[in-house]
Amino acid sequence: MLAKRIIPCLDIKDGRTVKGINFVGLRDAGDPVELGKLYSEAGADELVFLDITATHEKRKTLASLARSIAQHLTIPFTIGGGISSVQDVEVCLQAGADKVSINSAAVRNPDLINELALEFGSQCIVVAIDAKFIDPQWIVHVSGGRKATHLELFSWAKEVEEQGAGEILFTSMDHDGTKAGFANEALAKLSETLSIPIIASGGAGSKEHFVEVFQTGKADAALAASIFHFKEIEIQELKLFLKENGIVVR
Repeated sequence: MLAKRIIPCLDIKDGRTVKGINFVGLRDAGDPVELGKLYSEAGADELVFLDITATHEKRKTLASLARSIAQHLTIPFTIGGGISSVQDVEVCLQAGADKVSINSAAVRNPDLINELALEFGSQCIVVAIDAKFIDPQWIVHVSGGRKATHLELFSWAKEVEEQGAGEILFTSMDHDGTKAGFANEALAKLSETLSIPIIASGGAGSKEHFVEVFQTGKADAALAASIFHFKEIEIQELKLFLKENGIVVR
């Protein structure tokens, strides 16, 4: 069995790490450079840096900030936010990223996924999918969760895989920031539908939630923000708990 990954996420707005609930009500969570260094030293498996208002504000990812964060890391690093071209990806990789995350741009132009995968390799391309359950289905949203699309989660995820994405980062907007647990039913269905790794995001609130997301949700990695930023759970403590529950971690 492949080891499960624990991934802290730095949501960046105006050069600061922020965290909200259901994508709104953002509060300051600290300096991203300091946090990135802290997580690298604390045993995180990877780090995700999302410039959460880049697409909405129609500007590019903060490459200079990404470069500052990357200098302090010894773990793989994914950058997302406002990435929409081969040139954008080149800038991010030169800034120190190992992978890039695309979301809104992939919805606008699905062929971009294939173009980037051919240019840089699938292992480098993460497609982030933000979705909200609007009965009877999960509806994909873009622009930092501000705009609903016509896309349904599972069919879009399958298309993303076929276009050459190496990984999917699925965030349940309903669970985001609630600390009530991950969207395990949807995650398990994604796992059955796809053959590429799935990173679960939205809802982490306890160590038990991580056990559930790996056992019930079948996720390959779990991403969380506020519980790490505000030191509610320490990463090494979490990994020990997962091992005690029979889950292989790095």
